Amino acid sequence: MHPDEIAVFVVLGLLVTGIGFIASRWHRADLNALEEWGLAGRRFGTVVTWFLLGGDLYTAYTFVAVPALVYGSGALGLFALPYTIIVYPLVFLIMPKLWQIARERGHVTASDYVKDRFDSPGLALLIAITGIVATMPYIALQILGIAVVIQVLGVNIEVSLIIAFLVLAVFTYVSGLRAPALIALVKDTMIWITVIVAIIVIPAKLGGFPAIFAKVPAAKLDLPPTLFAGYSTLALGSALALFLYPHAITGTLASNSQNTIRRNAAFLPAYSFLLGLIALFGYMAIAAGIKPLAPYGANSAVPQLIQFAFPGWFAGFALAAIAIGALVPASVMSIAAANLFCRNIWTEYIRPAASPKEEAQVSKIVSLLVKLGAVGFILIPNLTQYAITLQLAGGVWILQTLPAVFLALYVRWLDRWAVTFGWLAGMATGTYWLVAGKFASSLATFPIGGHAGTKLYIGLVAFAINLVVVVVWSLATQAVRGRTPAYGEAAA
Repeated sequence: MHPDEIAVFVVLGLLVTGIGFIASRWHRADLNALEEWGLAGRRFGTVVTWFLLGGDLYTAYTFVAVPALVYGSGALGLFALPYTIIVYPLVFLIMPKLWQIARERGHVTASDYVKDRFDSPGLALLIAITGIVATMPYIALQILGIAVVIQVLGVNIEVSLIIAFLVLAVFTYVSGLRAPALIALVKDTMIWITVIVAIIVIPAKLGGFPAIFAKVPAAKLDLPPTLFAGYSTLALGSALALFLYPHAITGTLASNSQNTIRRNAAFLPAYSFLLGLIALFGYMAIAAGIKPLAPYGANSAVPQLIQFAFPGWFAGFALAAIAIGALVPASVMSIAAANLFCRNIWTEYIRPAASPKEEAQVSKIVSLLVKLGAVGFILIPNLTQYAITLQLAGGVWILQTLPAVFLALYVRWLDRWAVTFGWLAGMATGTYWLVAGKFASSLATFPIGGHAGTKLYIGLVAFAINLVVVVVWSLATQAVRGRTPAYGEAAA
């Protein structure tokens, strides 16, 4: 155990817990209304949205997993940099339009929009289930980020995770989206301080960047030609998928205007710069001789590097930043998944006459259950690695919702049955390739580009199949129908 680190960690944890409860009084409103509890009344301005989306998208898993992938696999882990650069022009173009429609029509989830756009509760249900399934392992991996930090601190993991779950569950239940938004202001400040200090101190301790790169095997510094296509498609596919996740959509819909979204699309790349610095921690861990700890393997590299480089008080501060960084996205993800269940499953199929107060109450309860399930992933022996690899499937699956959510914003002639069967084709082929690879990787070899084939991102290939079905079927249907349907009109 490291008493000095633990003391700082606990103090900061208590501070954040207090902020989480105080958030219920921030922009005081009736939190028994889903619009207020789940979207904070759609009133977040540019600064709060920047911190919320930054804390929501650049998760503790990202801060642990990206350098861990660089540590274990080398340059392939750097795909996160072009991916987070590609995504923001897409956000600038697409998300303001989705926000405007959601604002005008009272949509809380992407599935609300899909139901309205295609007049199809069934298609909306499929999109909702996809969002929930893709989000669950993502939440589990936020809890995993906390578990890695706790392990490095030398504290009992099971007891500590249960305490962390209770804290997260209670302040999310009480304060809704306001809690992670307010905590994000503290969390992101801590992360920026940690990274700026680390990028100066650790290289100095290791003899500078030339000395660091000299100790890294050449195979981990260069991307082999066999992975060029895989790297590129992984970056593109991940960029297309990111803002389809329910937590990203929830954070965006909580903004107060289209201009707020556009400003954040311009400002959020600052986090990509931060991510680039963090990715280098993987190489620093190699140069420092860090050895992976069981059962979390390379994911423990950055927390160990922090302990290696800093005195106890600052190591406690930095480790707290990583753990608190897990609370923000875990909270937003659980809220987003709960909103999907409430609006598109409970209200649609179980209690159509549910009052606004009942909707909010159901979402609060489901948010607790979602987090409890996420903790289960971590506490069950031998499932930790499975949870990590299962997250790879999340991107493959959520990408198949793109035609229903994003493409439908701009293409009027999409047919609901075409979108439904396109989703089915993409989900079936993507899941087949994941299962064939035993969920060990999101890349698979396809018989193109030579005798040995080419490695490509499974999600993007499945999406291409999905898109072909959607476009061909929709065009054929339009030719038979002879006209373009109006918004919300039921397809024949």
